Amino acid sequence: MAGRIQAWTDWANLAERRAVEKAGLVREGVLRSAVWLGGQWRDAVIYSMLRAERPGGEPM
Repeated sequence: MAGRIQAWTDWANLAERRAVEKAGLVREGVLRSAVWLGGQWRDAVIYSMLRAERPGGEPM
């Protein structure tokens, strides 16, 4: 069983950011200029959830 899951998305992708947060992942921060997309560097937002934070999750 995984002790941590993580996801990241483009800063401007509001729909995906909302979906990830609705799934219970917590925003950890912004990765500045992390992704080359469309001829420019883009910021990304990283999220995570620890096993102990999920409903019914056991402490690690």
